[in-house]
Amino acid sequence: MNRRYSALLMCAFITFPAFSQASLETLFDDIEPAVIEWRRDFHSNPELSNREFRTAAIVADHLASLGMTVETEVAHTGVIGTLEGAFPGPVVALRADMDALPVKERVDLPFKSEVVSVYRGEEVPVMHACGHDTHVAMLMGAAEILAGMRDELHGTVKFIFQPAEEGPPPGEEGGAELMVKEGVMDGIDAVFGLHINAGTYVGQINYRPKGMMAAVDDFRITLHGKQAHGSAPWLGIDPVVTAAQVVNNLQTIVSRNMELTKAAAVVTVGSIHGGVRSNIIPEELEMLGTIRTFDVEMRETLHKRFREIVNHTAASNGATATIELPYSAHYPVTYNDPDLTATMLPTLERIAGKENINLIDAVTGAEDFSFFAREVPGLYVFVGGKPLDVPKEESVSHHTPDFFVDESGMKLGVKTYVNLTLDYMEHATRQ
Repeated sequence: MNRRYSALLMCAFITFPAFSQASLETLFDDIEPAVIEWRRDFHSNPELSNREFRTAAIVADHLASLGMTVETEVAHTGVIGTLEGAFPGPVVALRADMDALPVKERVDLPFKSEVVSVYRGEEVPVMHACGHDTHVAMLMGAAEILAGMRDELHGTVKFIFQPAEEGPPPGEEGGAELMVKEGVMDGIDAVFGLHINAGTYVGQINYRPKGMMAAVDDFRITLHGKQAHGSAPWLGIDPVVTAAQVVNNLQTIVSRNMELTKAAAVVTVGSIHGGVRSNIIPEELEMLGTIRTFDVEMRETLHKRFREIVNHTAASNGATATIELPYSAHYPVTYNDPDLTATMLPTLERIAGKENINLIDAVTGAEDFSFFAREVPGLYVFVGGKPLDVPKEESVSHHTPDFFVDESGMKLGVKTYVNLTLDYMEHATRQ
């Protein structure tokens, strides 16, 4: 038993499930400073997908210090900690993602990231612009509390610290999909995950049964033209003009081919690279983007129309196109098992207050937690990280230089991990 909590736990927890909520609150208060300290360290030292070496080492050392069986280098840099309770019961998985993004931080924090790394062959600034640093810290805190309860647990907890949620580098495998291939979900009965949300106020939890987040397919289009002097475009085939037409034409798929009363869909071109000088029409141009869908048939239609529009638009300009779809990421819909969601909803209402639990519409963001939840029943929720004194209209977006979360929201994340685990074990043992 973890010495930090042994004296308190020996008094508070006698037989499962007699866990005193008051004593749990003491543990959450006690761990909060460490969670904040870990988060700030990770925020100052972000690492890109499949390159989370430092983060993984810190996590592995922490889990080992708690007496867990620890596996490292899972799906490249992933870490798995296994905590076996004293009594038989279900196997519960808790997941946190570890990777950062190629974004330059603009928020003036004492622990602001100044890290520069290499992404797709280019030097780029790196920032935790989506809150994965908070996820790692929260799950480390939950691991410490649950390890202190080892002698009273009816079941096993598997702590999954996952790399490359934002997608592995081109040409590499990674993330939850690779973890599933490597057998991480073998023997698991249920999996829980969470995401801090900069647009949801601290103290609140957002959830949705069934489809919670969209399926995603990223793409790369390479347009092949003919190089010419910029002063004589009639001597060449211009992939730049072709790209402009492709971007506009792709938007007609959602507006004209998708049955939007059925489900949402999104097509976004996020990057265009072509040419080196103002007076040279380039020979080739690269376009990168993402597709989001909730419905399998709509996804198939969208992909079909995508290929038709890109190829025909290129041909109309005398160019050709090479389409890679999906390119590097292809996550299914993040699906919350309805029965598991209904079973655990009272837990969420108890720890946050029923008035702070929000049933939300599906969101077009995507999450590779979906691969875990495709293997076993899963539940994924959003935990608020928006400061209470900031107006709703001033919410900052994830994946931007101004991304910011209030660290006071992390304690609820720790409580969510711990209470979902304990309540699920109690429910399973009473079946």
